[in-house]
Amino acid sequence: MRVWIVAFTTLILLAACDESGDGSAGGGNNQAPPTVTVATPVNKKIVEDDEFVGRFEAVNEVDLRARIGGYLDTIHFVDGTKVEEGDLLFTIDQRPFLTSLRQAESSVKANEASFNFAQQQLERAEQLLNRGNISRSVVDERRESFLSAQSAIEGSRAALERARLDLEYTEIRAPISGRIGRRLISVGNLIEANASVLTTIVSVNPIYFYFDINERYFLAYSRDAQARGASLQEGGGGLKVRVTLGGRENEEVRTGVLDFSENRIDQNTGTMRVRAIIDNADEFLQPGLFGRINVPGSLPYDGILIPDEAIVADQQRRLVYVLDAENKARQVDVRPGPRIDGYRVIRDGLKGDERIVINGLMRVRPGSPVTPEVVELPPVAE
Repeated sequence: MRVWIVAFTTLILLAACDESGDGSAGGGNNQAPPTVTVATPVNKKIVEDDEFVGRFEAVNEVDLRARIGGYLDTIHFVDGTKVEEGDLLFTIDQRPFLTSLRQAESSVKANEASFNFAQQQLERAEQLLNRGNISRSVVDERRESFLSAQSAIEGSRAALERARLDLEYTEIRAPISGRIGRRLISVGNLIEANASVLTTIVSVNPIYFYFDINERYFLAYSRDAQARGASLQEGGGGLKVRVTLGGRENEEVRTGVLDFSENRIDQNTGTMRVRAIIDNADEFLQPGLFGRINVPGSLPYDGILIPDEAIVADQQRRLVYVLDAENKARQVDVRPGPRIDGYRVIRDGLKGDERIVINGLMRVRPGSPVTPEVVELPPVAE
């Protein structure tokens, strides 16, 4: 029995020595280096963009009210349709105003007759005065009657003009062209003059985009505008901008220009409100929509761009793997910038001629060799 135990122990020790020996077959050191995809960064002239969130607003917006009071008689539009300036939208019951107009016309005619009579009486009195057949006090009385009649006819003509205006105001027309909202009052309801909101109209093309920038961006944009002979306060500096809808990079993109900024920094928020004007010929953009605006934040310069997939995050550091002449990977600290043309701008850390790993990062170990598969990055990422 002791012989068998000794023999079994000896076999175990021999097997352990064989597994740890340097000459064993099939060891891990004989495996081929892992295959990774490498590429040279994209090098081209770029302009860095600053991105802000803002909201679209109509260039013109009107809360439609009646200038006179009365009962609503007719509605002449369909909710949500486009209207042109001058289109008839509402009609207030015109009968009371037609009556007032006829009364004013009658008053004018009566006062005109009184005026003509007073004028004739004054002329006759002046002729008699020249002949000495009438006293001056009688002439003065007739002149007073003439002036009173003249004043009365001017007042009646003003009342007639007011009656005509009131009748005209019974037809409520569109003050601007744009898209009309829903009716806020139904036929038969009493409308209060200058109080009841009947509907709203907003213009559709072009459209404004408002956003806020802090003092640092304001100073930078102001200097850039001055360098181009423009002013951020006067006309917004004319910077061309891009607005992205939907919050995703592949969504709708519209172009426009900065055309306005406020005349002071908001003391509570430390920000300046800036406005861009955007073409909206297809009327797709609507007031109230949110969007992301990209404003040029630098002059053109030679930029280095790489895919986001090539960047490794290590706590606060951002790294890329660069291959040397022996295809060994080493880590390089980089300072990323904004995204342009589907790539990430590298502001510091690369010269632009390195071979960087863009795929297969999980198989890379610093200082270990790899098998590179070289690809060429297109100027604009798909």
